[in-house]
Amino acid sequence: MYHKIVLLILLLVIGVVFYFSWLPDPGLRSESYLPKWLLNWSNHYYNLRTAVPFLAVGFLLEAYSQHKNSNEINQNKSLSFIQNIGIAAIIVCIAEGGQFVIQKRNPDVMDVFYGIIGSIIGGLFYNLLKRIKKCETDINLPS
Repeated sequence: MYHKIVLLILLLVIGVVFYFSWLPDPGLRSESYLPKWLLNWSNHYYNLRTAVPFLAVGFLLEAYSQHKNSNEINQNKSLSFIQNIGIAAIIVCIAEGGQFVIQKRNPDVMDVFYGIIGSIIGGLFYNLLKRIKKCETDINLPS
């Protein structure tokens, strides 16, 4: 059940990435439900705003793949991490590639770079939290 919930949240985040990537207005002025401070921040840090949702993508890809592969004896975590970066790179390339067909939008190579960096940081953050949790359980085990 856990991996289905993580997969559903991951697909939702990917849908949000595509939605905001394919809006006709890159300044997001048409999105009246977003707070003004968030619009100002996203327009000031134009490329960095691409990395933010990919933090979640990287985190959720790691959570999904490590839980899915937890039953395997010889699980290669670094290979899984690299595969997850590749999946995130494909997602960000599709999001940017879709901008070729949208008027007023231009794909940006730096957005691809920031998306990949965001997913790397998200995956590393998941692994850091997992190690901290493992250390806590190791400390709390009775001898």
